[in-house]
Amino acid sequence: MFVMIKNWLLGATEESEYKLLSTECKSGGAELDQVSGDLQRKLLDYMSGDNEQGEVMNTPVPIIFTVFPRDDGSLNRRLVAALRIPVSFQISPPNPTDSSIRIEERPGMTVYVLRFGGFPGESEFRAEASRLTCTLGDSAPFLRKQYLCCMYDPPIKPYGRRNEVWFLQDEP
Repeated sequence: MFVMIKNWLLGATEESEYKLLSTECKSGGAELDQVSGDLQRKLLDYMSGDNEQGEVMNTPVPIIFTVFPRDDGSLNRRLVAALRIPVSFQISPPNPTDSSIRIEERPGMTVYVLRFGGFPGESEFRAEASRLTCTLGDSAPFLRKQYLCCMYDPPIKPYGRRNEVWFLQDEP
């Protein structure tokens, strides 16, 4: 469950607590664009019944990629893809059959959000993260060692797409 706690610069800060399904990849020299599809497929297979109980679940949105920027703005080759487990499975989620998938509990968090459209890849997410950094300036404390790239729509949706960059609020 996501709860808006403050509308900030026409974006939003949101706080939530939930169980998350995630898989991680250290992609060597590959870019986010090259490995994100493989990670998404693993998570979607789990949601489609490729789990120990054979449970098919509605696919929640967004797909969340945690990225780790370097000092020059380029992204580290470590990438974590995640989906929120549907509410009806939060208490007892099915066990993954793929050993690279894990279920983790995430505490509530506050994020600064910038929403944008299109079919983003690494360069678009980096540009939007830069734009959010400029928008926030020094007025908002946020973690700079990682940020989250979120995609809400399937690839077959041609227009009106929703994507977001989330910066985690740093404790003051």
